[in-house]
Amino acid sequence: MKIGLVQYNPVWEDKEANKDKLLLMVNQITKNVDLIIFPEMTLTGFTMKSSLFAESIDGESFQFFKTISQKLNSDIIAGVIEIQEEKIFNSLIHISRSGVLINKYSKIHPFSFSGEDKKFAKGDAPRTTIVNDCKIGLSICYDLRFPELYRFYGKEKVHLIINIANWPIPRIEHWRTLLKARAIENQCYVIGVNRVGTDPKNQYNGFSSVFDPMGEEIVSLENEEKVVIAEIELEKVDQVRNKFPFLNDISLI
Repeated sequence: MKIGLVQYNPVWEDKEANKDKLLLMVNQITKNVDLIIFPEMTLTGFTMKSSLFAESIDGESFQFFKTISQKLNSDIIAGVIEIQEEKIFNSLIHISRSGVLINKYSKIHPFSFSGEDKKFAKGDAPRTTIVNDCKIGLSICYDLRFPELYRFYGKEKVHLIINIANWPIPRIEHWRTLLKARAIENQCYVIGVNRVGTDPKNQYNGFSSVFDPMGEEIVSLENEEKVVIAEIELEKVDQVRNKFPFLNDISLI
């Protein structure tokens, strides 16, 4: 299964400029790719102006990514600011290659250190989705610090966990270590897609990465705006879990 990781520097709070930028980047994809993954709050950056940029789940962002999915014949995972029943969420959407909304996940752990918890409501449940035969657990940025969510995905026997993020340089080693830990403890692939560049408060160097079920790093990209293509093998997940059946021994206390 081929997966594209889109690591880029969004123009701060400018959806139209970011649409233009992303179209240029994805148009450079020359291989057939099963899934393309974009960072958290893809079209705005990590803004706290939630009410200004909030949109319905089938709104502007969905329509933009739907066009990409159909053009490239690829499933899409991207970050949106979603309004639902007067609540605003930091969400992730999964769009099929035919342009259909398959699933969504809303961030369970808003980042209180930045005040995100005052601008965004908490998601209420984990979410899994499927691309081809790959079962995927979904998460966003700060979620990565809370292994309880990922233990749920481990018990669900997902093949892949995805985290989309705006994770800054001062804590980037935490990002890298936690991605690897989530792969090892749940014996599955883990993909983290982060941004680069700057916003008014932080600097980012990316380190979008792919780790295999043994915690080996397959891809890591620092400080570049680039779409990097990685390939994962679902059979490897089963092989690791059969050889080391650690997940069978979990006792959730």
